[in-house]
Amino acid sequence: MKSYLSLIDTKTSGNRCDVTPLFADADSFREMVSDLAEPFLNSGIDFVACIDALGFIIGAAVTQHLGAGLIPIRKGGKLPVETDSVEFTDYSGKVKHLEIRKDILPQKARVLLIDEWIETGAQIKAAAALIESQGSIVSGIATINIDLNEKTSILREKYKIHSLREENEPYDG
Repeated sequence: MKSYLSLIDTKTSGNRCDVTPLFADADSFREMVSDLAEPFLNSGIDFVACIDALGFIIGAAVTQHLGAGLIPIRKGGKLPVETDSVEFTDYSGKVKHLEIRKDILPQKARVLLIDEWIETGAQIKAAAALIESQGSIVSGIATINIDLNEKTSILREKYKIHSLREENEPYDG
């Protein structure tokens, strides 16, 4: 396990871990961002699309490594312009919406999709649908962690996934 992953707070209430202690350590954050970007350095990524809100932090940093544009994928109702929107049910069972500015992506643009943690894959699938609805290509997904379950296996079959946590590695923080 990457040493910086031990900074993630796993002793939280609910299903989620808190990655903000990792973000707060400058050296660890820099190493994490470099590790996330590395597999995509020579992939011709045009844009990094990142999901509201913690994905914004990681995505903005990864764009600097890749020399790519940044596409923020917002929670529904946040953008003050015409949008493309998609509805999904998240890991908690709540119905939510994601949106991006209409026609922000050029046709066939190569997009790296980033979120900090993928539980069921519902949110990342919705984000991928937004990217693809504008005629762009999801060239990969990068995350700190993707839970290994039947729902996320669909993502693994369709997209190149780069998770900092090794697939067979137990997560005990």
